[in-house]
Order: sequence, then C-alpha cells, then structure tokens
Amino acid sequence: MPSFISQSSRETTKLGESLAHDFVGGEVLALIGDLGAGKTCLSQGIAKGLGIKKIISSPTFVVMKVYNLKDKPGIKKFCHIDAYRLNSAEDLVAIGALDYLNRADTVTVVEWAEKIKDIWPKDTILIDIKHQTENSRKINIKKGKIKKG
Repeated sequence: MPSFISQSSRETTKLGESLAHDFVGGEVLALIGDLGAGKTCLSQGIAKGLGIKKIISSPTFVVMKVYNLKDKPGIKKFCHIDAYRLNSAEDLVAIGALDYLNRADTVTVVEWAEKIKDIWPKDTILIDIKHQTENSRKINIKKGKIKKG
C-alpha cells in the first residue's frame, strides 16, 4: 500500500492532482478520515488534475455534484460525493449515485466513504487520511474493498 506524508493542505492538493494524471476512467476513490483530515483538499487536487479549472467545494449539503470534463481523454465526468450527512448507502442510491460508480467514463470521489461501504464497487481505491500533527497527514492508498463491519 503506497503511503505519503503531507505537510500542508497544498501538498495534499498536489498529491490529488498527481494521482489524477494516471486515471483512465472508471476509478472510484473512497476517502476516509476525521474532520479536517484533508479529504476535500485531496478531492480538489483530483479535480484539478482532471482539468477542472474552478475550485470545487465539498458537496456536504447537496451530497453529490457532477462536473463535465473536456480535456481528459476517455473521462467525461467527475462525480464528487460527500456522504457525511447520509444515514446509509440507500440514501446515496436514492439520489442516483450508482449511475456514476464504476462508469467507464467517470472518476468518482466519495468523502466520508465509510458510511456507504456496502455499495463500494469491487475495485474501489481506499484512501485513508490520518492526522499526525496539526499540519501533517499520513495518506495511505489501498486498492480493493475493505472488510465490512
């Protein structure tokens, strides 16, 4: 499992940007970590790496935002989900999120993904962000589902 240490929100954003350069479409990233760990910074970097010019914000109250892409061959959409306010995976299914999970032309990032792990696709990329100090974070990346329960 690759592991990274980020010393700032800027470094976390840059990591997301660099990860996105290798995406081909169909990726689902499950971001977990405490409040303020850097999930949104990583999501913003991924969006930037996919060619989204505007700064994205976490969709905490709307739960899901979908952005159209033009500059990334093979990828037409970036789906950004914030599961913080959800009670279960069924809440996400009800708003149509399954239409984007593992879609070949879409990259999907789910913040607070542990709340909906029952519907993670098989090849979900798990990104666990942990505070080390006030400014530094340890970011672990693992492919595949984690054990439920």
